[in-house]
Amino acid sequence: MTAQTENTAGADALGEDYKFGMGQALVGAQMLFVAFGALVLVPLLTGLDASVALFTAGVGTLIFQIVTKGQVPVFLASSFAFIAPIIFAVQTWGLPATTGALAVSGLVYVVLSFAIRIFGAGFLQRLLPPVVVGPVIMVIGLSLAPVAVNMATGLAGDTQIMPKSYALLLAAVALGATMLTAILGRGMMRIVPIIVGVIAGYVAALVLGMVTGESFVSTASVSNAAWFAVPNFVTPEFQLAAIVFMLPVAIAPAIEHFGDILAIGNVTKRDYMTKPGIQNTMLGDGLATSVAGLLGGPPNTTYSEVTGAVTLTRAFNPAIMTWAAIFAIILSFVGKLGGALGTIPMPVMGGIMILLFGMIAVVGLSVLSKLGEALSEPRNMVIVSTILVIGIGGLTLELGDDFKLAGIGLAGIAGLVLNLILPHQSKD
Repeated sequence: MTAQTENTAGADALGEDYKFGMGQALVGAQMLFVAFGALVLVPLLTGLDASVALFTAGVGTLIFQIVTKGQVPVFLASSFAFIAPIIFAVQTWGLPATTGALAVSGLVYVVLSFAIRIFGAGFLQRLLPPVVVGPVIMVIGLSLAPVAVNMATGLAGDTQIMPKSYALLLAAVALGATMLTAILGRGMMRIVPIIVGVIAGYVAALVLGMVTGESFVSTASVSNAAWFAVPNFVTPEFQLAAIVFMLPVAIAPAIEHFGDILAIGNVTKRDYMTKPGIQNTMLGDGLATSVAGLLGGPPNTTYSEVTGAVTLTRAFNPAIMTWAAIFAIILSFVGKLGGALGTIPMPVMGGIMILLFGMIAVVGLSVLSKLGEALSEPRNMVIVSTILVIGIGGLTLELGDDFKLAGIGLAGIAGLVLNLILPHQSKD
């Protein structure tokens, strides 16, 4: 075998764009910075450990790269679609059972990846068309609205952690900074609005504390934390009720995965649907999510923020994401970082959530808009309306002590079943 042939074989094994070296480290750190705000937001909202989320994001990205042979420049991290289900599951079954259910939900992607190998990529779009996926995504965003409002007003359960007027002020500063950065930001600033919003809200909390003489930011968790600390990994438990509740939630992110892969392909001018193939990208995402659940982290998904950064920097080398993953794993062992994240005032997070949860609903609306005039057809209106009311209304279906479907999961299954059994209108 000639040297040229060997180099070609190596490129095919890892992807022709994959070139790993120290030169990509700085860009990799930048990519992690872009993803960082959304990455840690999910664990901060759901009660999961932020350091574990960092670790599983890094490991998940490396798993994805191994499965796809380093051909796709994407970074995997915490999925927003699972926020409401995680909150509900933790309150109902506890953290270990929730992480076990999340690990099993990753297998939905794995099963779908093998189904795509057998039936082709088109079957999933026929099984889950926009009339089902759109309203399910809308339910994910809208069902979280009360969580965002409570956080923005300083209400934790039945406890008012600070005066409502102060909480709303902090939420407004964080929300305003996030909005303005997303709209008016240029270059890299435009794709890190969450980080800007958190910083603005944090500074506002410090200033408000000095003005009022109250302490809205407690630094005790930072001073008490060690510099080096192993993340608080969780040993999962597998309870049927929690698993059945969580499985349907994976439907919408699985469809969204198609869009993410198409988006990064449009940026890099590569057909990732064919090489490495959507079946392999789906498999990588599913394995990453299962591993995250087994360790106590949130499910993984490809990050559109990072796709935006790739578009801006034209950094198409997938090895950059390897560096981002390595830095995420290293940071997960920095105890001071986890402590610092815990000092962010809740209303600051609530202000940002008002925007982000609404944006999730808008994404669902944009998916639904693909139907065009067909949306007004009775069959489609029936499916959409049923999904929205079941999901937002929080309908719960219980059959015995071990079987429960509620909210998003029940809405997703209802939409799937209705799409399969309802007859299509006859053409006149």
